[in-house]
Amino acid sequence: MRIVVAEDLYLLRDGMVRLIEAYGHQVVATATTGPETLDALLEWRPDVAVVDIRMPPTQSDEGLRAALAARRELPGLPVLILSQYVEQLYARELLADGAGGIGYFLKESVFDADQFIDALERVAGGGTAMDPAVIAKLLSSGSSNRRLEGLTEREHSVLGLMAEGLSNQAIGRRLFLSESAIGKYTTSMFGKLGITDDEDGNRRVLAVLAYLNNP
Repeated sequence: MRIVVAEDLYLLRDGMVRLIEAYGHQVVATATTGPETLDALLEWRPDVAVVDIRMPPTQSDEGLRAALAARRELPGLPVLILSQYVEQLYARELLADGAGGIGYFLKESVFDADQFIDALERVAGGGTAMDPAVIAKLLSSGSSNRRLEGLTEREHSVLGLMAEGLSNQAIGRRLFLSESAIGKYTTSMFGKLGITDDEDGNRRVLAVLAYLNNP
């Protein structure tokens, strides 16, 4: 994969570059500011980009804004957003266009090499990769509780794992259930949430996350 890494902290940026290249992928460009990030994304059109939310010049949300602007120019451009904290507003903005190829991970998860590379590859393939800590935060928010109150405990578990981007087969392995059992939970869950079930797992995940994050 051809990857752009946008991160202003040298040690973290250098560490990610080394990690990515150790797994056989190519870092085609790095960026340390919001404007540099946008330029790099539009110039290189990478298979996937890793973008920090808070970057110079103001250390607010320049990275996220650059990623969103790039996706408007290049619909579906795969982006894995990094943040030090779970920020629901940013998760909602990232999911808003529903185009797929998105991820939201906490920086501390970068130090789990296999998980980080798996997330990158999933996002590059047009899928969704959400940090379990992000999902836990979204599912525990007040608005989420109101929307999810009709779900059983098992359906909550399935929804959380689905939101991470896992397939029904992978969810079944995690919960020690058959794939057909997970399919039944999924059908029931979407019926309760009023979300149309379809064959595109990524679209279903995006729909659920957007639904959970809307006020």
